[in-house]
Amino acid sequence: MVTPKRYTITAALPYTNGPIHIGHLAGVYVPSDIYARYLRLQGKDVAFICGSDEHGVAISMKAKKEGISPQEVIDKYHNIIKQSFVDFGITFDNYSRTSAKIHHDTASEFFKKLFKDGKFIEEVTEQLYDPKADQFLADRFVTGTCPKCGHDEAYGDQCEKCGSSLNATDLINPKSTISGAVPILKKTKHWFLPLENYEDFLKQWILVDHKKDWKPNVYGQVKSWIDDGLRPRAVTRDLDWGIPVPVEGAEGKVLYVWFDAPIGYISSTKEWAAREGKDWEPYWKSNDTKLVHFIGKDNIVFHCVIFPAMLKAEGSYILPENVPANEFLNLEGNKLSTSKNWAVWLHEYLEDFPGQQDVLRYTLTATAPETKDNDFTWKDFQARNNNELVAIFGNFINRVAVLTHKYYEGHVPQPSELREIDTQTLNEMKAYPAVIGSSIERYRFREAQGELMNLARLGNKYLADEEPWKTIKTDEERTKTVMYVALQIASALAVLSEPFIPFTSRKLKTILNYNAESWGTLKPLETGHQIGESALLFSKIEDEQIQQQLDKLEATKASNKTEKTTTEKPKLMPQKETIQFDDFTKLDMRVGTIIEAEKMPKADKLLVLKVDTGLDVRTVVSGIAESFIPEEIIGKQVTILINLAPRKLRGVESQGMILMTENAEGKLVFLNPDVDGVGNGMTIN
Repeated sequence: MVTPKRYTITAALPYTNGPIHIGHLAGVYVPSDIYARYLRLQGKDVAFICGSDEHGVAISMKAKKEGISPQEVIDKYHNIIKQSFVDFGITFDNYSRTSAKIHHDTASEFFKKLFKDGKFIEEVTEQLYDPKADQFLADRFVTGTCPKCGHDEAYGDQCEKCGSSLNATDLINPKSTISGAVPILKKTKHWFLPLENYEDFLKQWILVDHKKDWKPNVYGQVKSWIDDGLRPRAVTRDLDWGIPVPVEGAEGKVLYVWFDAPIGYISSTKEWAAREGKDWEPYWKSNDTKLVHFIGKDNIVFHCVIFPAMLKAEGSYILPENVPANEFLNLEGNKLSTSKNWAVWLHEYLEDFPGQQDVLRYTLTATAPETKDNDFTWKDFQARNNNELVAIFGNFINRVAVLTHKYYEGHVPQPSELREIDTQTLNEMKAYPAVIGSSIERYRFREAQGELMNLARLGNKYLADEEPWKTIKTDEERTKTVMYVALQIASALAVLSEPFIPFTSRKLKTILNYNAESWGTLKPLETGHQIGESALLFSKIEDEQIQQQLDKLEATKASNKTEKTTTEKPKLMPQKETIQFDDFTKLDMRVGTIIEAEKMPKADKLLVLKVDTGLDVRTVVSGIAESFIPEEIIGKQVTILINLAPRKLRGVESQGMILMTENAEGKLVFLNPDVDGVGNGMTIN
């Protein structure tokens, strides 16, 4: 599409079982807002759409846990989320919710259209049923032992220890989380979307047509799904919370949340269009509309395989031009976890750092997990504010405004003859809209923001080189020219910063008394123009503020550890099959000492060890590189199985096995003697 007539931008619907945290912001909402703001500055017709995702089993679970109704859960978090977005400056054109009547009607009509056109298949399957609670059990209402790794608290859809995808019927010793009863199998009828019918379409549309313009992480995940073969996926389920299935014989069933949630983009657009007096259909059904989905990597399959298949099956909708999904953001080296409260919550940040929305926006863009997982740390947050926003951007603007008032009573001076450095600087400045815009249009928001800061650096360097505070004493005409050029750079920053740090952009426009809103052509500050009073755009963040945030996380960590040790039994593997004494005596286990250790080239998990077994020194290849660095285990006494048949790993022959276990935190621990006087080669019986 060369020149879209309009843009429909969607941001993943946040799930209303908790507030918004920085992982959501970095993955979805900051980049989508940058993109929408940029397009508006170009005068484009934009519908930036979002809303709360309020159906599904997680809402029911939250309600049962808190002893309130599902409606109370979604009302509580919908209001927190919506207000947080407003306070943070996310400029949705419409923020709706999937509990709204317009969404129920839209999703129901969508289902009925596909049902009428024969796009579904109907199947009777056996699913787990709680005889005590008298209801079918959604996957997350069933726990049991994982058949893959033995973890005894796996859910019916996934084992969170080994990461395996499961069906509830795969679990060993399943039980209902509602009543504790052992579930039984009971037949139930559901409707399925046969995704395999859309394989050829998806292969052509994504793997061929979008091979060069979609992000590698998105393309790769979609290709993996398609190569694995697509299978029918249920679009209904037995649950009492959701949109009732609108066909005869479906009493007690609702639309599966993955089916109804993406339709929320359409219903939210309808809601916006009705309010604005617009026709919603061109934003979803016209070929001159560019549709872009902003999501996190956990939503790739839904937005790149399942939702497009739904739209294709319906027949009248356009498909997304791009789905620029981000990877995950970690916090202080650990995965974000809402259940463990290991997060920076947006509404709490806004309370702790009032008026500093842009510092978080800037940091999250600078560390955005665009192609791989990245890490947010409070020290980096502080450094980016103090060393970049304050020292580079803020410092330049402050010097320009202060000197303009000091020398010219706040009026833009009349430049005299431009020197080569002046012309060169102005030409560089004029190139930045295209440079930054190109990066934004390719969804490289980190790169785009970096170029914005380069413009601020250009201004600082220009002032430092031309030294108007010195030339004012020797060459007033030259000083006028320098200040004129510096003021043009300041005005360019006022416009170009708006997508990234919009609160700062607004402050800067007030300081400059400047109202330009056009991205492409930078409107100059005319000679004689009166600027406003100088004001600091950013303030330094002190160590004490950062320490408070680190202390809060440490308190969370301590609380989780205490809760884990006091309320959670150890995660133990079930007993293996019985062996005879003779089987055990075949194992020759000895005490040994690691005397050398180094990483295996091109292997993230493997270390090559030299172990003194008392009998000899032998090589052992061990998969412990993610838990230990070579230097820390040299001299470590270990237990080694020495009569294991040798095996080549990456071309290195491994002549034994080091015995390990895991502690309660999942960290590998060596099995070694805990008393002195136990020498290498001594047997373990």
